[in-house]
Amino acid sequence: MSQFAINLIFVGASFALYIGIAIWARAGSTKEFYVAGGGVNPVTNGMATAADWMSAASFISMAGLIAAGGYANSTFLMGWTGGYVLLAMLLAPYLRKFGKFTVPDFIGDRFYSRGARLTAVVCLIIMSVTYVIGQMTGAGVAFSRFLEVSSSTGIWIAAGVVFVYAVFGGMKGITYTQVAQYVVLIIAYTIPAVFISLQLTNNPIPMFGMFSTHVESGQPLLVKLDEIVRELGFQDYTADVSNKLNMVLFTLSLMIGTAGLPHVIIRFFTVPKVADARWSAGWTLVFIALLYLTAPAVASMARLNLLTTIYPAGPTADAINYAERPDWIKNWEQTGLIRWEDKNNDGRIQLYNDTPAFAAKAEERGWAGNELTVNNDILVLANPEIANLPGWVVGLIAAGGIAAALSTAAGLLLAISSAISHDLIKNIINPQISEKGEMLAARISMAGAILLATYLGLNPPGFAAQVVALAFGIAAATLFPALMMGIFSKRVSSQGAIAGMLAGLLVTLLYIFTYLGWFFIPGTNMLPNTADNWILGISPLSFGAVGAMINFVVAFAVSSVTAAPPKEIQDLVESVRYPKGAGAAVDH
Repeated sequence: MSQFAINLIFVGASFALYIGIAIWARAGSTKEFYVAGGGVNPVTNGMATAADWMSAASFISMAGLIAAGGYANSTFLMGWTGGYVLLAMLLAPYLRKFGKFTVPDFIGDRFYSRGARLTAVVCLIIMSVTYVIGQMTGAGVAFSRFLEVSSSTGIWIAAGVVFVYAVFGGMKGITYTQVAQYVVLIIAYTIPAVFISLQLTNNPIPMFGMFSTHVESGQPLLVKLDEIVRELGFQDYTADVSNKLNMVLFTLSLMIGTAGLPHVIIRFFTVPKVADARWSAGWTLVFIALLYLTAPAVASMARLNLLTTIYPAGPTADAINYAERPDWIKNWEQTGLIRWEDKNNDGRIQLYNDTPAFAAKAEERGWAGNELTVNNDILVLANPEIANLPGWVVGLIAAGGIAAALSTAAGLLLAISSAISHDLIKNIINPQISEKGEMLAARISMAGAILLATYLGLNPPGFAAQVVALAFGIAAATLFPALMMGIFSKRVSSQGAIAGMLAGLLVTLLYIFTYLGWFFIPGTNMLPNTADNWILGISPLSFGAVGAMINFVVAFAVSSVTAAPPKEIQDLVESVRYPKGAGAAVDH
């Protein structure tokens, strides 16, 4: 059986499962559409939340980023994991105690203002749309290779599948679909990692294999990897970072951005009571850890496998002939995500760090520039092929990569749909709308969000994890401070909350657009996106933490010169802070 047929079976079977679940769990009310009826078991919710949270960036891009940057890019791992802990401890149980459907619901009622609700809706949509770009891009990467279609066609297929189970199933359909997607993606991620760890180190546990002895060289695997990358002009894989401030701010931005993600927060509204929200958080962390403890090992082994494929006799010897390149390179070349250009006309593949510092050594070896361009997003997906694993493993990881992208895309699209139909239409524009009308508005909003996400996925500003990092920065600068102040401060007023969110949003977007282009349109950036142009060396991806600080300062400053919140609001804050028992989520 051909590899394409195997891939088709695995991906097709997973799609049939997702659509079947959506039909079975079709939402029949707004409560089922927004919070799955409010009766989801904590273990089930933990698994669904893990799938919702572990996006294409986690499955596809994170290991690729760590593989490319080594220790310096471990910030993604630390920031996302730490952020989930913040969310579980500081926000989830308190928001569940409040008992509403959405994040703007809480902000609108806590800050007793339609303006605050509207501001939260705007921030949520901007953040979620930015985030969903990465999911659609990741789905396109997976589809383009494994179903042998163009990346653009892959994105349209992904949009169609999400449309079926998200538009009709709502949160109820998405919840049970995400449980299935978690099972698919975690099996797909860990099985190839076990095989590859056994091949390279004889250790079946990847996280231990990374620190074990490399079988072929007899050296510790990371020592061997450091030697190879150093010989090719790259920084040591385990090297420390030079800009500690940027690393700290980036990690912090990812942490508080994670804690402010509305599509993850909304999952804690689906359980019956506050204690279940806490248990959901704990189970989610367990399910997340299975992938996140494996990712650094996958990254280091993928980088080593790639370099030893190109330089089988070592980095100081000749590279392989292009004509003798392995099948996996030929397969990925068809997607355009691997490109080769013979700059010195020797028919071999030169892969190295083409920088001025390495120019003399490159000239001595007869190299005229780096010839192989490899998109970071493909490393996890290509890993089984690089390691010559069986065809069924390749099919499995195809299904897993697509599941990771679709699960988070569905959660984000539901957050956008809920914000438009429930918070904007129901609570601001037309409070008298019937439940049937609200359901129709929710489904139309979901369809529109899918079309917008598809368009942006076809025209992304960067590869998946970079785009996602921008979304985390926006969430960090807007929603997280508002939620924290709403829960833990009785003094912050509606004017302060609105001013803080707008200040955080505008300053963060201005900084991002300065270096990445206005609305991410190529060529519209005002300054080159290089470290020497960043203010105090702070990259656009790290600025969310600064935006959050600005949000807090502005909110408290404005609140200090405006009237204190009414007594009933202060009593509400007091009651939310002691999350003992809560009724079901209600539609006010």
